Amino acid sequence: MKILTFTTLYPHAARPGHGIFVETRLRNLLASGQVESKVVAPVPWFPSSNPRFGKYAVLAGVPQEERRFGIDVMHPRYVTVPKLGMSIAPFLLAAGAYSTVNSIIRRGYDFELIDAHYFYPDGVAAILLGRHFGKPVVITARGTDVNLIPRYRLPRAMIRWAAGRAAGMITVARALKDDLVSVGIPAERIDVLRNGVDLQLFRPIDREAERRKLGLTRTTLLSVGHLVPRKAHDLVIQALRRLPDMDVIIIGEGPERAALGALAQGSGVGDRVRFAGALAQQELRNYYGAADALVLASSREGWANVLLESMACGTPVVASSIGGTPEVVAAPEAGVLMAARTPEALADAVRRLFEHYPDRGATRRYAEQFSWDATTAGQLELFGRILSTGATVRHGYDQTQTRHR
Repeated sequence: MKILTFTTLYPHAARPGHGIFVETRLRNLLASGQVESKVVAPVPWFPSSNPRFGKYAVLAGVPQEERRFGIDVMHPRYVTVPKLGMSIAPFLLAAGAYSTVNSIIRRGYDFELIDAHYFYPDGVAAILLGRHFGKPVVITARGTDVNLIPRYRLPRAMIRWAAGRAAGMITVARALKDDLVSVGIPAERIDVLRNGVDLQLFRPIDREAERRKLGLTRTTLLSVGHLVPRKAHDLVIQALRRLPDMDVIIIGEGPERAALGALAQGSGVGDRVRFAGALAQQELRNYYGAADALVLASSREGWANVLLESMACGTPVVASSIGGTPEVVAAPEAGVLMAARTPEALADAVRRLFEHYPDRGATRRYAEQFSWDATTAGQLELFGRILSTGATVRHGYDQTQTRHR
């Protein structure tokens, strides 16, 4: 099968950790030997790569084309419009990608299906492209694209429009399927194919040696994710006041860095909070293996990959009970769910974990249930079924529907 992967969530030379979960799923799919893919991963246009423009300059430095892990990746530019961006983003995204997609076909790669990731704006833009080029589209929902964005009237209407014309839809958690159903999308048209974890990369290490290397002498928690409000690193810092024998390492970068540092100092726990910045996955694995627990206090998640990554290294987790997280943390050896998203409840959940701390080998074995094999098999079955019918973009729910799991 020849597919075209379409998404703004894909790593590139300037931001190698951006959307790495999409790349990982694709790499596992290609490893089956039954699929070829090229990737179109648009980035916002910006006129200058001068460092004084910060993150926008980084986007200007993204190459037009690159090759990652043997996969050709194209980065066409699209225009973003302040204030109007959410409403017209799908159309600008599709317009920016059109010539690149057309060029791919003219150069001899006449793909059979568009595999789009993130429902809005990416999935809607993919449907527009699919209608133009006469290709069926499968859309994967991943989190805020279906549990937050549909709260806005126009995006919700466009998500419904795109869903009615998609040849298939995937969510990475059952909770996200429920979110799509709640906006009027038939449940039988949605497949749940959860993310897996790279069990070769994320694995137990020489724990004591790594702890010495990192200078860890006390019970250490990790809080991993972009330094943005919804990741709630602030709750972890505030909970430390109730956990006097513990330290925390915060891994990630983002606009909240200064505020979080000030909060740690103001809360009297500045000497127990370490900011490690953004880390490559190999480095992250070592931190997982050395730590005593991962804490994820997010206000919103689809399927949080960091949970399985930590477990695969033998480290149990404490997490807020939101989105797909209860589907991941579903056994004592996995960890503990917070009763509420407050510093008090977080500290209580951490204490409960350590009162009945699981065997780290059992935590690893729990994570081994989540290889990528089932997800790859599900994609192959879905794509094959769509292509066997000769489908193109659908014209709404009124036509005969292919039933999905």
